[in-house]
Amino acid sequence: MKNTISQRVADFLKSYPPFNFLHQKDLEKLSEQISIIYKEKDAVIFAENDKTHDSFYVVHKGAVALKKSTKNTVLDMCDEGDIFGLRPLLAQENYIMEAVAHEESILYAIPIAVFKPYALENRNVGNFLIESYASNTRNPYSDIHKDKLYGDDDLNENLQTSNHSFDLTPIKYSKKIVTCSPSTTVKDIAKIMGKKKVGAILIVDEMLPIGILTDKDLRNKIVTGDFPITTTAETIMTKPVITYPKKMTVTEAQMAMMKSDISHLCLTKDGTVNTKAVGILSKHDVMVALGNNPAVLIKALKRTKKIKEIKPIRNQIMQLLQGYLDQNIPMTLITKIITELNEACTTRVIEICLDKMNSPPPAKFAWLAMGSQGRGEQMLHTDQDNAIVYENVNEVFRDETRVYFQKFAGLVNKGLFEIGYDYCPAEMMASNPKWCMSLDEWKSQVHHWITNPGKNEVLLSFIFFDYSSTYGDTEIVSQLSDYIFETIKANPIFYMHLVSGALQSPSPTGFFRQFLVEQDGANKDNFDIKRRALMPLTDAARVLILSHSVKGISNTAERFEKLAELEPNNRELYLSCSYSFKALLKFRTKQGLLHHDSGQFIELESLTKMEKIKLKRTFKTIKELQELISVRFNISNLV
Repeated sequence: MKNTISQRVADFLKSYPPFNFLHQKDLEKLSEQISIIYKEKDAVIFAENDKTHDSFYVVHKGAVALKKSTKNTVLDMCDEGDIFGLRPLLAQENYIMEAVAHEESILYAIPIAVFKPYALENRNVGNFLIESYASNTRNPYSDIHKDKLYGDDDLNENLQTSNHSFDLTPIKYSKKIVTCSPSTTVKDIAKIMGKKKVGAILIVDEMLPIGILTDKDLRNKIVTGDFPITTTAETIMTKPVITYPKKMTVTEAQMAMMKSDISHLCLTKDGTVNTKAVGILSKHDVMVALGNNPAVLIKALKRTKKIKEIKPIRNQIMQLLQGYLDQNIPMTLITKIITELNEACTTRVIEICLDKMNSPPPAKFAWLAMGSQGRGEQMLHTDQDNAIVYENVNEVFRDETRVYFQKFAGLVNKGLFEIGYDYCPAEMMASNPKWCMSLDEWKSQVHHWITNPGKNEVLLSFIFFDYSSTYGDTEIVSQLSDYIFETIKANPIFYMHLVSGALQSPSPTGFFRQFLVEQDGANKDNFDIKRRALMPLTDAARVLILSHSVKGISNTAERFEKLAELEPNNRELYLSCSYSFKALLKFRTKQGLLHHDSGQFIELESLTKMEKIKLKRTFKTIKELQELISVRFNISNLV
């Protein structure tokens, strides 16, 4: 007689990766070993620094928040079908974050011992787990990892693209093997490794590999004082050497390193220790082989000499974005990586254009990204929104300086167009004299917007106040930001106009929670995710962060996270808004990549039932947020 409970578990899991990669019989067998756990809201599943459990988890119903307890910051929100708690499967260390039931939840606990064979035997399962583990191990807010590109160091923190041809791509390895004898002292080994600039040395006897020593071994065994520097290699080397044949694919190399939890592979003629070593393969070699690694793309950008060389790299960034979405990497990390890469593209265009000018800039300046790019939310190829602010100069040089920067801005805007950014239809670009001004001229312009808040002025404020400095002098930008906050503080009526503008976005759903779609035009029957869902959150976050005089944070999700710190009484709402915004941005990005457009209009028929449920779930926060700002700023008094 069939176990109906385990059958239901299997039916649920088969819709989600990596379980959808398993054969039905294997999935049913696995489901018999799975435990069902109920957690009340705010219940802790595991805490930071707890010893790892003997299971990892899948959310069946509800939601689980992954946090850093020191900052109480939500790093990711696991929804139905999401997996978490993979650390015991891939790393023998305590948990580095805590998991808390965000709402009443039912979890499936998957026993590590039962599941691990599937991860090792099934390539798709193993790859997915590596990627999922990577997405949940790095805290993007920590000082250690701040401003650091994801995937720089460790294979287990390395992201792959969705290019499955890597399965068959031969791995490139180092043929320059550094070796020593078993009797060589650690002191001499350290000197050899430093001179040769390698992270591992092979210990050989009669040309056959018998052991290996890595940087990690030296740190853990010598630097700690466990062994003296006079210790010989044979005493502390890792043995026997794990060897593989030289004809390995990239995926095989990844799986081999995960299976044995090692950072280097020894390649021999026949794959055994009985033949001569022909090469050493490191995690770094695998990272480089992946090609679309962020660090590799940054290096490629820095090597470009012409603007046309940047466009193919931009295309690779889009492939990387698609890969991250396919692997369900958290949107927090995706936006940080893609924003950094996009800024690197813009920076390189600016540098090349500066070289084209006949003389260096006549004054200090800053290139400002505005709108979605300024907020670090521009995932796709959209139009340009940018400006230049330069330092005040003597009246004698004013015209000369203006001419220089307008010519320079024209080159940059053209260059950005060449690499895939369309010109702004409203000409909100630095090549427009209205968006290329001195610091005093910008102050005068901002003062006019704030003290004469008509509909057009509020719209321009919405676009401009989300700027971030992409290139140039940050002190000028800081002075402008200070002036904006001072002027708004002196004119509190401006908040009401900003709130009024923020409440103009149309509702996402009707009375019976059905999606409100476009009634006519080219996008008839499509859902406008930008105007009906993203903009209300973006506009409200801007108003609230300005009211707290917080500068330097332009990203919408990060604004809500900061607001959660500043207003503990509204913490839950703001964190929900942050999560909702990231979920909506992910929907838009996926749609844009699918249809090769901006992703603003969504074809509802293309979404699954689960996707529609998740989409509607985000709308509740929009209504609550708009009610909050309406009451706080007493918008009813604005006639």
